[in-house]
Amino acid sequence: MEFTAGLMPLETALEQMLSRITPLTAVESLPLTQCFGRILAADVVSPLNVPGFDNSAMDGYAVRLADLAADRPLPVAGKAFAGQPFQGQWPAGTCIRIMTGAPVPDGCDAVVMQEQTLQSDDGVRFTAEAEAGQNIRRCGEDIRQGAVVFPAGTRLTAAELPVLASLGVAEVLVVRRVRVALFSTGDELQLPGQPLGPGQIYDTNRLTVHLMLQQLGCEAINLGIIRDDPEALRAAFIEADSLADVVISSGGVSVGEADYTKTILQELGEITFWKLAIKPGKPFAFGNLKSSWFCGLPGNPVSAALTFYQLVQPMLARLAGNAASGLPPRQRVRAACDLKKTPGRLDFQRGVLRRADDGLLEVVTTGDQGSHIFSSFSQGNCFIVLERDRGSVSAGEWVDVEPFNALFGGQ
Repeated sequence: MEFTAGLMPLETALEQMLSRITPLTAVESLPLTQCFGRILAADVVSPLNVPGFDNSAMDGYAVRLADLAADRPLPVAGKAFAGQPFQGQWPAGTCIRIMTGAPVPDGCDAVVMQEQTLQSDDGVRFTAEAEAGQNIRRCGEDIRQGAVVFPAGTRLTAAELPVLASLGVAEVLVVRRVRVALFSTGDELQLPGQPLGPGQIYDTNRLTVHLMLQQLGCEAINLGIIRDDPEALRAAFIEADSLADVVISSGGVSVGEADYTKTILQELGEITFWKLAIKPGKPFAFGNLKSSWFCGLPGNPVSAALTFYQLVQPMLARLAGNAASGLPPRQRVRAACDLKKTPGRLDFQRGVLRRADDGLLEVVTTGDQGSHIFSSFSQGNCFIVLERDRGSVSAGEWVDVEPFNALFGGQ
């Protein structure tokens, strides 16, 4: 078993983080076209009923049930279109030709779809029995005037914004974007597009974090690569703290001789370093600077992405006032292959969730689970979450999976 003394469980770490975070209070009023992905700062109360009037759900004929009782053709007394309601008196013993969305005339008991009618010189004959209220959309059936349509904390997407437009709402109050300053640390890092020197690698973590911040609707302040120099690192933290609500660094939070982050952060703020009981992603730091929160991600690409996903993502959601954490619920499925694991840490392996021939869900590994194998995210669609005390898994055993959300191309 791995030596795990002093390693904090993921659930405990997340609980301690979220217990310290209070949502931003600054708000702004924006038109709907600028609100995609933003978080509502106040309840939206409907100013009207939706629908605003009783209207037809079908193309057909508006009728009175009493007129149908005689079982004879009904002459057509007029027409009703969407935006052009029937006008005038509706004589007894007649029907009204009506189109979908048109207001139903006063006294209408039902709308009979045109497929259940026959036209003749004598009028319209009805071939099926009608029931009171059929094919009529009632006023306020969808949304009642005065009802809370969306509560504060709702993330606005293409599912919510058209509803607001249907209410005549042009602007809403949203929480200010969370500002996040990010930088990578390490002499070994080089910008993509530049030639690599001896022992250098390309800086991918900063791009990963930047893209995920954009997906989460944050304002990303990219401060680049900071070399392994104490003064440069100290200056970077001071600048980042002055600009942002959250500071995220990648690398420099382990125990190497050139990892100055811990010492500098102890000078500038209050930091608790966590060695988390998870794999990948054991080295992770969280704390606060003078004006901002701090998250230190591991340097390995998969570890950085995993800790951002599992810890930073829900923290940013809380800070933004988002009522949802953004993490999909886990589900129990069969493993369709053997999975290697050593007891001691909660293991997040990348997998492919699929439907087996018998119709049940199953999961297979993406292959090598090394913390440098970032391609596992593009090959997979879920995390296989293996319990801390669990060892290797044999094909056919049941395991927990967590489907990727939109940060990794999921739902």
